[in-house]
Amino acid sequence: MPTFLDFEKPIAELQARIDELRETGADGGVDLSAEIARLQAKSDKLLRDTFARLSPWQKTQIARHPERPHFNDYVAGLFSEFVPLAGDRGFADDQAILGGFATFRGRRVMVLGHEKGDDTASRLRHNFGMGKPEGYRKAVRLMELADRFGLPVVTLVDTSGAFPGLQAEERGQAEAIARSTEASLALGVPMVAAVVGEGGSGGAIALAAGNRVLMFEHAVYSVISPEGCASILWRTADKAPEAAEAMKVTAQDLKALGVIDAIVPEPIGGAHRDPAAAIAALGDAIEHSLGELSGMSADALRKDRRAKFLAMGRV
Repeated sequence: MPTFLDFEKPIAELQARIDELRETGADGGVDLSAEIARLQAKSDKLLRDTFARLSPWQKTQIARHPERPHFNDYVAGLFSEFVPLAGDRGFADDQAILGGFATFRGRRVMVLGHEKGDDTASRLRHNFGMGKPEGYRKAVRLMELADRFGLPVVTLVDTSGAFPGLQAEERGQAEAIARSTEASLALGVPMVAAVVGEGGSGGAIALAAGNRVLMFEHAVYSVISPEGCASILWRTADKAPEAAEAMKVTAQDLKALGVIDAIVPEPIGGAHRDPAAAIAALGDAIEHSLGELSGMSADALRKDRRAKFLAMGRV
């Protein structure tokens, strides 16, 4: 049973009632199938209606849902022959950013992205997907390796932002993010980036400066979190819903603004309700984008990327 968010409380109550009736009916004494079917239809309609009119803040909550698929889930579902590569060859191996060689639907690629973890121990190990300088330097190393071998790069973005700790700043966090962004823009091979959950700040753009930027229907992508923006503008995080509305963080807003190229549909209720379907939909979108870019020369790919990002914000 999925974890319900605050705005899903009416759906949760209906689902709890359905589960109670199923337990009662399992004894065989009373046939409750008709009532269960009626309530299930009501629950399904309520779910569809709720997710058809989500606010930006509600989408932010869905993007952060702990049960959404993460990097390792996408690798397992879409890629074969994955060979993880570790370390930045300078300081350490950052577990918040993972990557390596893989085969994607018959095509050799380099895949990398943020991993948040799926339980307390793994979230601590992966630092909740918040990359440190060595993580972004590892990303640079892997992208340059892909360029050398002529392999397309696929990135999966899901981070609240780069790690803001003192030690990360001492090791050159801003410089590492800038270098990773620069490496993305300089690639002579196709690069497809997908925002699969949160796309937060420079920690996201460092892996998202691709020829094609895809985004899940209920993902978010912004220069700062809604809470951070609210704390700056209103001196309180309580205004996060208003900030999310003003910041245009949703896939629908960003597609209209030309920041992303395509929206990947999610199952009704979010990717966490049917991870297999969400992963398959993302795979189809990535395959389509790689197909569009295949055959382009290195110079053409760089020009395509340059034109895409220089056009943002122009009226």
